[in-house]
Amino acid sequence: MTSSNSSAKLNGAIAGSDSVTVAAAARRKAQRRKNLVWLGRATLFVLLVGGWQLFSYWGVIDPFFFGSPSGIVARLIEWARSGTAYGSIWLQIWVTIEESLLGFIAGVTSGILFGVLLGEIPYLADVVGPFIKIVNALPRIVLGSVLVMWLGLGMPSKVVLAAVLVFFVVFFNAFQGVRSVDRNLIANVRILGGSRFDVIANVVFPSAMTWIIASLHVALGFSIIGAIVGEFLGAQQGLGLVIATAQNTFDANGVFGAMLIIGVVALSAEVLMAMLEKRLLSWQPPTGADSNMPGV
Repeated sequence: MTSSNSSAKLNGAIAGSDSVTVAAAARRKAQRRKNLVWLGRATLFVLLVGGWQLFSYWGVIDPFFFGSPSGIVARLIEWARSGTAYGSIWLQIWVTIEESLLGFIAGVTSGILFGVLLGEIPYLADVVGPFIKIVNALPRIVLGSVLVMWLGLGMPSKVVLAAVLVFFVVFFNAFQGVRSVDRNLIANVRILGGSRFDVIANVVFPSAMTWIIASLHVALGFSIIGAIVGEFLGAQQGLGLVIATAQNTFDANGVFGAMLIIGVVALSAEVLMAMLEKRLLSWQPPTGADSNMPGV
């Protein structure tokens, strides 16, 4: 008996040691891959920016039309010190962020509401569906011009345009998510006496949440695009107006400088969205596909 107990303990200790070794090896492999990703990013950045600077310095490309990294940095420093023609560069950034956030919130809210509603009521989906497809097919620049005429050059036209772009992305995902819910779960809740609201709140919406959250990454980028396009078409402030002014004065460094700011804002928003997604979907087990998704 003593011999068998000792053997069992020894086997358990060996198994525990093996699991610890495997876990440590997995962590080292993950850290090695992360280091290689950052190294690859840094190398690609140096090649692109360094090559751009060298080509402009050697005259292979004309800095007047293509700009140069050093010229972009100089323009950004000038904006930070002296501001733009429409005020502080920080004010322009905040105006664009505010328009994007308001449009994002409005578009996500309405997209989820209509997606769940039409997904749960097939008759309503058949009636409204063609009209939604028609509006979705309209060119966004044309729609933005109409909104500027209706709502003026202020913030409302940019918020509405951003909300429209976000709405369709979230709506179609929410609609498909509702249609993809396991009908056996719905039947079980109804058998247990659940009402239509109970089914939507406890089965349909949580099941569609994965689809909805997956659309938020694209929707976030679309909200920024909507705000920028609206400002480009006509505005009193914002990064889109800064880009339009730089374009009209053939200031390539100004155009690329504003684009760089937009890229930094979008990347920062994407990081926050990834953190929010990880928190909202913490109940889901990690998948192999998730580990291979590009991150920051």
